[in-house]
Amino acid sequence: MIHQFYKKGHYIVLDVDTSTLMTVDEMTYHLIEDFLQFDQNALIARYAPRYGEQQVKDAIVEIQTMIDKQLLFTDHRYDPAFYHGHDGVKALCLHIAHDCNLKCDYCFASQGDFKGERSLMSLEVGKKAIDFVIEASKHRKNIEIDFFGGEPLMNFDVVKGIVDYARKREKETGKRFNFTMTTNGVLLDQEKRDYLNDTMQNVVLSLDGRKEVHDRVRKTLNDKGSYDVISENILAMVKERGDKEYYVRGTYTKYNMDFSEDVTFLAEQGIREISIEPVVAKKDQDYAILKEDLPRILEEYDILLDKMIADYREQPEGSYRFFHYLLDLSNGPCVYKRLSGCGAGNDYLAVTPEGDLYPCHQFVGEERFKLGTLDTGLEQKEMSVAFKKANLLEKEDCQKCWCKYFCGGGCHANAYNFNQTLLKPYDVACEIEKKRVENALTLQIIKSEEH
Repeated sequence: MIHQFYKKGHYIVLDVDTSTLMTVDEMTYHLIEDFLQFDQNALIARYAPRYGEQQVKDAIVEIQTMIDKQLLFTDHRYDPAFYHGHDGVKALCLHIAHDCNLKCDYCFASQGDFKGERSLMSLEVGKKAIDFVIEASKHRKNIEIDFFGGEPLMNFDVVKGIVDYARKREKETGKRFNFTMTTNGVLLDQEKRDYLNDTMQNVVLSLDGRKEVHDRVRKTLNDKGSYDVISENILAMVKERGDKEYYVRGTYTKYNMDFSEDVTFLAEQGIREISIEPVVAKKDQDYAILKEDLPRILEEYDILLDKMIADYREQPEGSYRFFHYLLDLSNGPCVYKRLSGCGAGNDYLAVTPEGDLYPCHQFVGEERFKLGTLDTGLEQKEMSVAFKKANLLEKEDCQKCWCKYFCGGGCHANAYNFNQTLLKPYDVACEIEKKRVENALTLQIIKSEEH
């Protein structure tokens, strides 16, 4: 399978299965379009009047050479048995706090309580989670622990206790733990920033962009805007983070479909690592992104591409990076990761403060998706199997899509919430992802040509 598109003066061809990316001239671009539909004589007859017979013949030879080298029109067929032997949990999302000190309008976690009682994880449950993942990870050495909420810094002492316990267990088992945290920044004082910088491999900081945009949807408990409360803490964290990994992660809604302005605003504050995601909300919410909004949203991603090209040309390294425009075609995810996507329900699990296990943080609170507990293990085996089957080899829509290896089939929660099945991806998210990947590929080409 190949994907072809024209952008920013470039005729671009992507071989989907090998990730071979190339720019070609106009003639070759159209020859590739028709290459499998016509024989050589028909191609010459079709294109020679416009481009010249010898030029067409030479291009045909070049295209065939690429095919012979398996760099064009490749068709890798993976056996579903490929998944056999790929087991073992590699990541836990620890819901360290089902409570929050903000009440954001669009919060999928129901302002932190996940449709249940507000609660904090105890150190005992946290230790059980570490012991559980050590056993469940089987042959895997590296384990990811993400401290999540609600707001995890509301349970800071337990976070520290879990990290200490995991470091002790590392020495006993030979496992290696990498920690991340997602925080809204309200409690991110100097002590906590120092601790996170010392212990967390990555930190995700929630900030939606411009003050007026952020304050409209991310409110404090007394219904005031939270920008002034958190921005100073987050900017201090970014500065102190140095060369360690972090992301300032925002959400755009129907209220700010000019979200490239928010990316620009964050960059102007000195933030280098930026991610802005579309809100996922029910159709009856005023801020929801709907199918009719797609033309405007896709246009905005093109505006963002123009801004990033201009920024790159002003300074070769660029002043900031946009998460969804970062692609590594040579050293990207392994085949298993490409096919399985996020791994929810198998590689990746969420743990509630009470020790219940769910496929991922998006499903927490939906009782029918409860997989088991830290004490009992994964009891609902059929649910884990259903999530394992929700891979690229099983999704009909994904099999026909050129973007499948970049998105891994999309978000399971979005698929279920909008289509009531794990096997049909959410089409609005698909269109957004395809636009982002095309723009990321274009940016990569421009950088390589102008470097």
